[in-house]
Amino acid sequence: MKQTNNDSGLSFWDHLEELRGVLIKSLCAWLVATVAAFCCKDWLFAFLMRPLGEGQTLINIDVTAQFVTHIQVSLCIGFVVALPLIVWWLYGFVAPALYQSERRYTVTFVLSAVLLFAAGVALNYLVIFPFSFRFLSMYQVSTVVVNQISLSSYISLLLVLSVLMGLLFEVPIVTWLLSKLGILKREHLKRYRGHVFVAILIIAAVITPTGDPFTLMLVTLPVYLLYELSIWII
Repeated sequence: MKQTNNDSGLSFWDHLEELRGVLIKSLCAWLVATVAAFCCKDWLFAFLMRPLGEGQTLINIDVTAQFVTHIQVSLCIGFVVALPLIVWWLYGFVAPALYQSERRYTVTFVLSAVLLFAAGVALNYLVIFPFSFRFLSMYQVSTVVVNQISLSSYISLLLVLSVLMGLLFEVPIVTWLLSKLGILKREHLKRYRGHVFVAILIIAAVITPTGDPFTLMLVTLPVYLLYELSIWII
């Protein structure tokens, strides 16, 4: 990283003021995107309810729950929509302190992280969540207990699983960073292949409680392939 003492002609307080401007712009972008998402309620919730399946319904027992859920979902979607702009502005703030090679690494790193996270979320939305929800919503400890799934429970499960799968897909990025810091070596990753596969299998079993091998492999294989990709990258 470059030395940025007085080369740019800006003092510490000037940089702090510039950072404040970036943060204000980022908050404004998030607010605008959140308002836009809030106004697209019908389209937004039609998209979120698609994994619910035919004949499934949700209930609401709290007067404010639907409105609060609408706001929470709008905030999440607004942040996702505004994130590319936020990252771009933050990069613009940091870029002058980086060498040309570091700038290329940073752009590649950020784009790869975003694409991998999006791939994990997409896998959850299309495959993992529908199977998991179907299993959990039909599971009964007794015939006298009837499942009535609430809206907030459905949305919470969808968001949590999406974030978990998105983070799992960041394995190549994390291993690349650790290798750059000298913490991980390629030989270590090769040596513990079997252990990692078992660990991924256990995590997949927790995330997908359906118990069927097909769903379990749908989660395990992509994540393990990302682990192999990490070995190749290092």
